[in-house]
Amino acid sequence: MLRTLALLITLPAAATAQEVITHAYDGSFEEATFALENAIIGEGLVVDHISHVGEMLARTGADIGAETHLFDAADVYLFCSATTSREVMQADPKNLAFCPYAMFVESRGAETKIGYRSFARESMAPVNALLARIAAAATEF
Repeated sequence: MLRTLALLITLPAAATAQEVITHAYDGSFEEATFALENAIIGEGLVVDHISHVGEMLARTGADIGAETHLFDAADVYLFCSATTSREVMQADPKNLAFCPYAMFVESRGAETKIGYRSFARESMAPVNALLARIAAAATEF
């Protein structure tokens, strides 16, 4: 009984739930990626890396026996904000785990979307606001 209690006390807290937020983009995948990059740059930020997830899945699908086509195209953009990151990490240094921040563009069939994951932690509210601003700027018509 004491051993079980000790184990429960030392287990880490449950992961914080996250939600995926998507916005429809009325245009092509290429136009959406251009719009997202410009919105990120418009916030004074630099894209650190673009992960071409759609290409990777298409390239490796046959190797693992996959028969489902997931995306026509899908890219994930990674970036960080010195100001926002400092703010959220001063509130809780564990927020380091969420940096860099990621936004994605996906295209399936006739639909193109721009999205990101929101963070349930109250201390991550400034990041949620930043991502929402970028998504709104990228999808303004």
